[in-house]
Amino acid sequence: MSPGMLFSALAPTPPSMREVSVDRFVAARPAEIERALSPAEVVEYEGSFRVLEVEADGDATFVTAGASGIGVTLRFEPRENGLRYEQVGDAGPFDAMWTELDWTPENEGARVTARSAVSLGLPLATVTDRVAAWKRRGELDRALDALATDLG
Repeated sequence: MSPGMLFSALAPTPPSMREVSVDRFVAARPAEIERALSPAEVVEYEGSFRVLEVEADGDATFVTAGASGIGVTLRFEPRENGLRYEQVGDAGPFDAMWTELDWTPENEGARVTARSAVSLGLPLATVTDRVAAWKRRGELDRALDALATDLG
């Protein structure tokens, strides 16, 4: 099984994770969107972390990023018309986090959808994970706005 197929074979979001989704119309062809959404650029577009290192390993790309004393490593894998990435390792703001970016042709551009699930792994998860999901939605909104501005 290829690494990309591994992600699509994963179970749905566990009930302990909060899921958010945002989408934008981007006035660019899907091929342009794919070129613009390199793993490092995705992290930069989200705006919470600065990219420190990018390392390719087979079908996966690992991005190490940091901000305000917090470091995170994200594993990116390409998908047909999209990307999927997740936090890996013990460091990072989340106990668990994954994100999918997908784009489909629409009119003279494409609809880009970002879907993510997060868990902080803290007590009172109904409250703490809700706050983390709210912040994550803001990061995804910021990323799609930046993409639309860059390509539009």
